[in-house]
Amino acid sequence: MNRRRVINKRLIRRVAIVAAALVVVGIAAFWILTIPATVPASALPAYTPNLANGKTMFEAGGCASCHAVPNADPDKVDPTRLGGGLALPCPFGTFYVPNISPDPKDGIGAWSEADFVSALWDGTAPGGRHLYPAFPYTSFRRMELNDVRDLFAYLKTLPPVPGRVRPPDLSFPFNIRRTLGIWKLLFLHGSPFVPDPSKSTQWNRGAYLVNGPGHCAECHSPRNFLGAIIDSERFAGGPTPDGKDWVPNITPAGLRQGENAKHPWSQSDIVSLLSDGMTPDGDFVGGAMSEVVSNTSLLSKDDLAAIAAYIASLPPRNGPERPPKKKK
Repeated sequence: MNRRRVINKRLIRRVAIVAAALVVVGIAAFWILTIPATVPASALPAYTPNLANGKTMFEAGGCASCHAVPNADPDKVDPTRLGGGLALPCPFGTFYVPNISPDPKDGIGAWSEADFVSALWDGTAPGGRHLYPAFPYTSFRRMELNDVRDLFAYLKTLPPVPGRVRPPDLSFPFNIRRTLGIWKLLFLHGSPFVPDPSKSTQWNRGAYLVNGPGHCAECHSPRNFLGAIIDSERFAGGPTPDGKDWVPNITPAGLRQGENAKHPWSQSDIVSLLSDGMTPDGDFVGGAMSEVVSNTSLLSKDDLAAIAAYIASLPPRNGPERPPKKKK
């Protein structure tokens, strides 16, 4: 009997040791797999920034729409004062858009160029801290290096705005930043845009602007339960992050069917909307899209035509079914 007890104790001790070892190995593996990626300064060759192109990237990306200091009167928002503060509610909690003005304490004034590239390509802030994908680095990752550097140089010319923005209000476990390393392993893919030689120069320019700096899919695509874009329904529309509105399908399945069947969109219609906000039926966009138009209207005619050409070429995709509009 005593012998059996001794054997059982030894067995329990061994099981406990193995379990503890597995826990340690698991924690170590998690820690290694979730190390934030960064771009070293040594990877950036000598370069003279093009401020005019940086301004174009700023407008294509609609940076002011989120990062400009909010104002009770949207018409009085200064697009050059990028102090942040806008609240972005979503199923995981509420994000507050950060200060990206050149303020050295509260903004990005103390950031190096490599810090900025790391943020846009890898979603990593200075000091090796994961950024939440509410900042659409999943799209900015596709931007060409020189465009990212030009954008950084342009942001440095804008006025510094003091004031640190409050941290996000998120529920557990989404408030643990380290878990974003796993999210990135699952969903942060791709690399800077590579032109398709079988397509025209115009199409390639449009594809780049839409999928890179313009990050159009970030709003116009449905997301899974972890907040990642569902690739098979990319650009097919879906609910807004706060669930209060609906973002339309901008593939041919949405631009030529349903409410748009009587007025199917042409490329010139897309250019018109991006220029002045007018839809083919004579209406005008509102809400967040009106803010997008305030930025795209500043782009060149060639860039608008390129965006339209690419959007018109998208494969038809059916996204989630839009709920019926509530009767007033």
